[in-house]
Amino acid sequence: MFRIKRLYTFILQTFLPIFAMVFGICLFIVLLQFLWRYIEDLVGKGIDGLVLGEMFFYAALTLVPMALPLAILLASLMTFGNLGERLELLAMKAAGVSLLRIMRPLIVVVAFISVGAFFFQNNVMPVSQVKLYTLLLSIRQKSPEVEIPVRAFYNEIPGYNVYVRGKDPESGLLKDVMIYDYSGSFDNASVIVADSGKLSTTADKRMLVLDLYDGESFKNFKSQQPTKTKASPYQRETFKTKEILIEFDANFSRMDDSFMAGQNIGKNLGELQHSLDSMNVRLDSIRDINAQSIIASTLSQYKNSKDTSSVAKPVVTVIDFDSIYTAQNKPQRKDLINRSRSLADANKADYYFKANVIADESQRIRRHLTEWHRKFTLSFACLIFFFIGAPLGAIIRKGGLGTPVVLSVILYIFYYIIDNIGFKMARDGVWIAWGGMWLSSFVLFSLGIFLTYKAVNDSTLLSIDAYAGFLKKIFGKRTTRNITKKEIVMEHPNYPSLLTQCEVLKDDITNYIKTNSTYFNYFGFWKNGRKDRPLIHISKEMEHMINKLSNSDNSLIIAKLMDFPSVRLYSHTSPLSGKISFIIGFIFPLAIPYYLYAMYQKRLVISDLKMSLKADEELQDLLQNEIKEQKA
Repeated sequence: MFRIKRLYTFILQTFLPIFAMVFGICLFIVLLQFLWRYIEDLVGKGIDGLVLGEMFFYAALTLVPMALPLAILLASLMTFGNLGERLELLAMKAAGVSLLRIMRPLIVVVAFISVGAFFFQNNVMPVSQVKLYTLLLSIRQKSPEVEIPVRAFYNEIPGYNVYVRGKDPESGLLKDVMIYDYSGSFDNASVIVADSGKLSTTADKRMLVLDLYDGESFKNFKSQQPTKTKASPYQRETFKTKEILIEFDANFSRMDDSFMAGQNIGKNLGELQHSLDSMNVRLDSIRDINAQSIIASTLSQYKNSKDTSSVAKPVVTVIDFDSIYTAQNKPQRKDLINRSRSLADANKADYYFKANVIADESQRIRRHLTEWHRKFTLSFACLIFFFIGAPLGAIIRKGGLGTPVVLSVILYIFYYIIDNIGFKMARDGVWIAWGGMWLSSFVLFSLGIFLTYKAVNDSTLLSIDAYAGFLKKIFGKRTTRNITKKEIVMEHPNYPSLLTQCEVLKDDITNYIKTNSTYFNYFGFWKNGRKDRPLIHISKEMEHMINKLSNSDNSLIIAKLMDFPSVRLYSHTSPLSGKISFIIGFIFPLAIPYYLYAMYQKRLVISDLKMSLKADEELQDLLQNEIKEQKA
């Protein structure tokens, strides 16, 4: 029991520092992505450092759901990859400790992290998201810092367009200033030209002060009453100094976060459930009212306008509309058409309005539902990524920041894409809410089970040799025999008897090649079933002969045995036997590609047998020579 505790301590001491480091790196990376996304809203606003620090703090809290699953995936993959690379994992298994038992302390830790992630998502995330998005809206609405460029028109001051030809970087003096003032209106715009000027703000930062020196101003006065003359009055002013006050609030004013708190992102699980219940009741009421309104306006007649609950039984009357229409004169017909069209347009607009009201309410419900499910998906994602990363690290046995980082990024991008697809489908009402929000979890859950099963059974899942062998089987590449001369032989081969077996094998191969064509009937292929008995018999004869001759001390015979290929027995036959195989040939469309593949494999089998036939003839010559030498 003491050893198990020491083992758990060792695993935790290996995992926790890596997890802390990786979580910090992942959080920093997603923060950089956040900064890149909102950089245009932050630059040039003169935001105080404390406000920026507060924004990044809330952004870090908001981005924890993105960084935490990736950190668990990468940390678990690196931990078990390091253990496998240093052969520590192999030593633990050799001591009788299974992989699941090695993972047990980390399963407990990740379970606690998942529970903490749920409470974080439910209690901390609503507050941090409300604070963050309120702060971002406040920053967006803040006026930018006035930084007038040289030789370019600056239009960030409302109602003014400023152009300067030069600027003194030390004193901030503007040279050759031209100002277009259209703060009143475009009709009464004025132009101010000055030799130099200086821009500053008042102490409360609510006004811009523009001091101009040695200039002129021109202003047109457009008369409100039309005149016969084309001339318009204007004003011209020459000044030595002129001070212009411009309303420009440069202060940072924080918005009230009560609006964002009422949105779905600002509610915890209980508040979301309460809002969903209220919205569902309201939506049902809207639908009932709309249905009653449609019925009342189209199908029912009320006995009393005050008593809307009692509906008169409609009187069925057959009306010939064509005869009524033809009985009217032309103006009356036109009037009927116009009134009918107006009534139809009014009903159409009313129905569209009611449909939009229902659509808006349904969208609000879907947004609350997606947020409700999001409270749980983060915790489940943490568990899933651990059961993906730990087995995958045990399989690849590569630590460090190379292969684990690449695999983690690929898996996380795959998860992120599926998660976003599911979220958008659920938000837009294409899929049901729980199906869209849990789509990524369902996909990766099956992957986690598969990898855990493979790792527990020491599978060569990522072995290049295993995949190479599989591809060789598919494309028919022959596997070479590896037969070496034995130093100690317990039973020497009986060459005359083996020579007879070679002759029998030659006859069997020749008969098989003659009776079996490389092309066979489609229905006969599915009817014959799984086993090719003549080929199985030939393979047994060949293997028995090779096994006996492998005890030979003749190097030429040993070398010739390696020329016999390994005959594939089942690649050219039906995958099933009996009536089921015959039925599959009729029903499933995949039967035709498999039939073509079997024809290709049959050609390879015939080619292997021809090679075996040639090797058999050469082997007979060697056996005859060996028999002659023994007799001599």
